[in-house]
Amino acid sequence: MSWIEALILGIVQGLTEFLPVSSSGHLELGKAILGVNAEKSLVFTVVVHGATVLSTIVVFYKDILRLIKGLLEFRWNEETSYVARIFLSMIPVIILGIFFKKEIESFFTGNVLLVGSMLIITSFLLMSTYLVSHNERKIGFLDSLLIGFAQAFAVLPGISRSGATISTGLLQGNKKANIARFSFLMVLIPIIGANFKDFMDGGMTEEGGVGIIPLVVGFLTAFISGLLACKWMIGIVKKGKLFYFAIYCFIIGTIAIVYSVAF
Repeated sequence: MSWIEALILGIVQGLTEFLPVSSSGHLELGKAILGVNAEKSLVFTVVVHGATVLSTIVVFYKDILRLIKGLLEFRWNEETSYVARIFLSMIPVIILGIFFKKEIESFFTGNVLLVGSMLIITSFLLMSTYLVSHNERKIGFLDSLLIGFAQAFAVLPGISRSGATISTGLLQGNKKANIARFSFLMVLIPIIGANFKDFMDGGMTEEGGVGIIPLVVGFLTAFISGLLACKWMIGIVKKGKLFYFAIYCFIIGTIAIVYSVAF
């Protein structure tokens, strides 16, 4: 992978991680278009996901500090309850990561047809949010678990993680601003854990098939573009303008399917 390819893929990852269009799906499509070996670029995928986690921390640092402060009071309060709901939401994806890691990695092999099909599903998920007119409920424990299952479903490239989790929350009647924040905070620990595990397994080295310079370039571009996209997405959810992304996912998904069949 060249540094220019890493630059392009880093920007794609940063922008699409927070927008409901599937960052993993766009990364796979980007690798296919650029001719990047998908099986040898898994480390790059993990690194740029880590970059977007860092951008999430920067955007929500006040919320994170407030939650930490509440936890340090060592009593059941609003912050402790919120963290408990986040941990509950992480259970499905953690189970998948521990017991089905190899199976999940098998999806990231440049399968354009799979990505296109999953983007179509993402489009329908986003469209479904318009079936709900009132979104004022607080996120409960059952809501958190169901949102967690949506996040687990989004391990498939082409299923937008933010799109799936936010759509699930909205369909449950959760308040728009609350579900946007919850969706972005709930992914922090799973991705940090994935990065740490990959590092401990010795995968974050140049021999991982990518190279140090492309990893650095990809990380920085994903971080910067992620900052912009995260702030943008919060405003989009509050205004309820997911329709345009549904159309986008449907169009890109259709193009991907046609491309995979034709070529």
